[in-house]
Amino acid sequence: MKMMKKKKKKKKKKQEEEEEEEKKKKKEKKTKKKKKEEEEEEDEKEKEKKEKEKKEKEKEKEKEKEKEKKKKKEKEKEKEKEKEEEDEEEEEEEEKKKKEKEKKKTKKDKEKKTKKKKKKKKKKKKKEKEKKKRRRKRRSKKEKFLIE
Repeated sequence: MKMMKKKKKKKKKKQEEEEEEEKKKKKEKKTKKKKKEEEEEEDEKEKEKKEKEKKEKEKEKEKEKEKEKKKKKEKEKEKEKEKEEEDEEEEEEEEKKKKEKEKKKTKKDKEKKTKKKKKKKKKKKKKEKEKKKRRRKRRSKKEKFLIE
């Protein structure tokens, strides 16, 4: 009887130990599972964070690109404006030169005309003088002839 009790006790103890072992295993398994899930969750969070950062960087890059584009456009606009001003100045210079040339030409023509007029007048005067001289000569001849 005692032996039976002992055996029973031993059996009970063994069973309890096994149950304990099983409980321990279950707990361990549960803990492992939980740990794994937490790691996966952490990984997921990390992944999302990286994705977010990537998107942010992309956005920043795009912004920078847009800024650069705007800057380039502005520069081109400035260049165009400068060119226009330069062309305008050139045009004004050309106009000025043209006017100056025209003025000089007009002055030259006027001088030429005046010179021509003076020459004509001189010629006329000379002719007149010659005429008078011939007349006098003729008269003189006539008078001489008459006197003789």
